[in-house]
Amino acid sequence: MRGNLAGPRILLRRLRETMAKPTDAQERLNEIVRLIAANMVAEVCSVYVLRSDNLLELYATEGLNPMAVHETRLSVGEGLVGHIASEARILNLSEPQEHPAFAYRPETGEEIYHAFLGVPILRSGRTLGVLVVQNKTQRLYSDEEVEALQTTAMVLAELIASGELKGLSGPGADLDLVRPLRLEGLSMAEGLGLGRVVLHEPRIVVTNLIAEDAQAEEKRLESAIEHLRLSVDDLLNRDDISHVGEHRDILEAYRMFAYDRGWVRRMQEAIHTGLTAEAAVERVQSDTRARLMRSTDPYLRDRLHDFDDLANRLMRKLSGDKLTDKNGEKPTDAIIVARNMGAAELLDYGRDRVRGLVLEEGAPTSHVVIVARALGIPTVGQVATAVALCEDGDPIIVDGDTGHVHMRPPADVEASYVDQVKFRAHRQEQYRKLRDKPAVTQDGVPVDLYMNAGLLVDLPNMVGAGAKGIGLFRTELQFMVAASFPRMREQEKVYRQVLDSADGMPVTFRSLDVGGDKVLAFLRMAAEENPAMGWRAIRLGLDRPGLLRTQMRALLHAAAGRTLRLMFPMITDVFEFDEAKGLFMREVAHLERHNYQKPEKIQLGAMLEVPSLLFQLDALLDRADFISIGTNDLHQFMMACDRGNTRLSGRYSSLSPSFLRALKHIITKGEEKGVPVTVCGELAGRATGAMALLALGYRHLSMAPSSVGPVKAMLLELPLAQLEAEFTEMLATAVHADEVKRFLQDFAERYDIHIPAGNL
Repeated sequence: MRGNLAGPRILLRRLRETMAKPTDAQERLNEIVRLIAANMVAEVCSVYVLRSDNLLELYATEGLNPMAVHETRLSVGEGLVGHIASEARILNLSEPQEHPAFAYRPETGEEIYHAFLGVPILRSGRTLGVLVVQNKTQRLYSDEEVEALQTTAMVLAELIASGELKGLSGPGADLDLVRPLRLEGLSMAEGLGLGRVVLHEPRIVVTNLIAEDAQAEEKRLESAIEHLRLSVDDLLNRDDISHVGEHRDILEAYRMFAYDRGWVRRMQEAIHTGLTAEAAVERVQSDTRARLMRSTDPYLRDRLHDFDDLANRLMRKLSGDKLTDKNGEKPTDAIIVARNMGAAELLDYGRDRVRGLVLEEGAPTSHVVIVARALGIPTVGQVATAVALCEDGDPIIVDGDTGHVHMRPPADVEASYVDQVKFRAHRQEQYRKLRDKPAVTQDGVPVDLYMNAGLLVDLPNMVGAGAKGIGLFRTELQFMVAASFPRMREQEKVYRQVLDSADGMPVTFRSLDVGGDKVLAFLRMAAEENPAMGWRAIRLGLDRPGLLRTQMRALLHAAAGRTLRLMFPMITDVFEFDEAKGLFMREVAHLERHNYQKPEKIQLGAMLEVPSLLFQLDALLDRADFISIGTNDLHQFMMACDRGNTRLSGRYSSLSPSFLRALKHIITKGEEKGVPVTVCGELAGRATGAMALLALGYRHLSMAPSSVGPVKAMLLELPLAQLEAEFTEMLATAVHADEVKRFLQDFAERYDIHIPAGNL
């Protein structure tokens, strides 16, 4: 038997009526605890609110000494109330004084009570306070009473989150919900961003909590769960999902959660306390999230995202996607906060509105980070629980130089960063003054600095940064932001605009590099166990020659009468370069047959990203007009280290001696054959990385536009001959990347070479 189910619903209605009254916040809170005490037949009801100084303050009480309000405070973890807050768990005790966590506070007069029930006040798994009822009679509260109090706590969470309680306990005592936070992450794109939070996946807020018909709500929940399970089953049964592998295990675990009876039962029980189906899902989700966030088991913590995703899907099925405003107007100073996201999703926001990016996951060489860096968006990744700790519209500062994120920063911190932004603008002005100065080392060695690009919005940066041209134009970004495959004329128009903007400066196009983690919405591809090593880049192009030939034809038309430089990505064996070149020459023959104007000069190159080419360099260099090293993928494959794996992102460095020796082998072979070799990976864009490449013999570097100035400033001060001599000696015996990094930093200090923060 469930007991009296009408009571909680009546209480919720009365609470809503009380919250709507035009009274001050303290009186409203006092009325709420009186209503709860009367409904629960309890002598005591108390509300404790978590403050920004990590203290739980008694904000209202019915039954305890009223003089204790705003005077009684407990640390999180102190007493029964503090224990509930720290563990986000319910305490239901028949003799609370005997519990080891009990703390005696004489000002409250609560020692005469022998029954205690406390529940955490949760919002998105975050503890905002604690709600307590007490009785003089020794007893345990029933399951129905526990659920009723949990439901009531949801209403209080709304009240606390609204900010109405701010200032009730005197000046300087902010609520924890608005507490300034300084979070640590990993710097992924340098720069400073000040703005307001925009959650990439907006938090679903349920406004209708009270149900009139519990049976109808339960039927709605059952229907939504059935649809959710069917969608998960369909995902697992798709032909393009492999039936073995780690990803299959993850999906099976996902289905197990969807079919978990305990999860469903808890939601059904919440409905029978008077909640709507949406509110029941939210309450169970918040409780589950709170527990998983505090778990020390890494497996359970990893499952948090699965539970969140399932609950959010279920919520959207119940609401018909009406709870979120995906197309709402975004602020012009948006700081995007996300668990993770794709490059195309970032581009959807519009560069002019985005001031920064914060990711719970991410890696320095993941594509969304590469795009953010190319667009000059400060980015910090691997910021644990960032999404749960902020709200849309919260002020936030992203420090891409140090990897710090300041949520709701104090005025003095914000003022300090405003000064830093002004200083940074001054420094950028100094870099702009170098833009027309030749990139020549202190001892007279010229170096070609190019920029990486992929969108038309990048092109004005070429002149502004002082780059000599575009060393890598990522043609796939045009495809990634398109809803359908761009036609040949559409592609031609873009490529012509790129060449026009370059105004005679060299531009190196990379043919379509999709697959792996670069997904095209209009191209269906089978899931793979290891997509980084799967059907992608030139492999896809050679198997789908129509895609590649369309692009080649567009490039040839766009470059008519000019120089066309085109390179093919992820060449693994020389025969792949031969096949790609054969396709290209067929398109050249097509132009000749139809009397179209050809490019004045054609140069075909290969991206060196796969270690197998290290043992075919002679054959490749005999065929290619140039090669370009993609250090991101080459390093990933050499170290067997997925660049998107956050657990490995800091383990292996691109300054590893073994990797640098491979780079030395490549440039030596290129010099022997007289074939230009360029580096276009992220290694070239950091001052210490560029120093290492110059010491190895590289003279053609391509990087994000924002990196050109700092790298040029470094090399103008660089005595290259001395660096080469010392670096060669060090590299001969080095066994760890830290040795290389320490050497480069020490060399910079000895020769007074300025390396800006975040450019190490």
